[in-house]
Amino acid sequence: MGSVKVPNVTPGITPDVHRRGRRLRVGAWKVAGDLPASFRYAAQGLAYGFASQRNFRIHVITGLVVLSLGLWLGLSPERLAVLVLTVAAVLVLELLNTATEAVVDLAIGRQFHPLARIAKDCAAAAVLVASLSSLMIALLLLVPPLWLRLGL
Repeated sequence: MGSVKVPNVTPGITPDVHRRGRRLRVGAWKVAGDLPASFRYAAQGLAYGFASQRNFRIHVITGLVVLSLGLWLGLSPERLAVLVLTVAAVLVLELLNTATEAVVDLAIGRQFHPLARIAKDCAAAAVLVASLSSLMIALLLLVPPLWLRLGL
């Protein structure tokens, strides 16, 4: 009988340690066993995005300001829903951009690869397109009632 080989295990490194020596969550590779665990993992992703990504924080604050302004102006529920959707789209794309960057970095490490640059640039461009369109939507929905409110 031959011995069983475990792929991708570095001698002296336990399976819960990343190849660069950073400690991983124990069982991070496992699928969430229940619904509360799924929500806990999602909350950890949000917390990571907020704590580590300056642009995510900027988008969250901007979104809160826009939604508060929409409420103050008394926008209809339909118009508020459009604002919520556009803010959510930007936040979702920002989180996907962060995930894309992490996966690309994991795959190639500190090396340069033109395809890695393309993946990262395209993910960032998706956030930019969503942000610009969200800005246009916010202006279209907020400026007319703001002018009325301010008497301009």
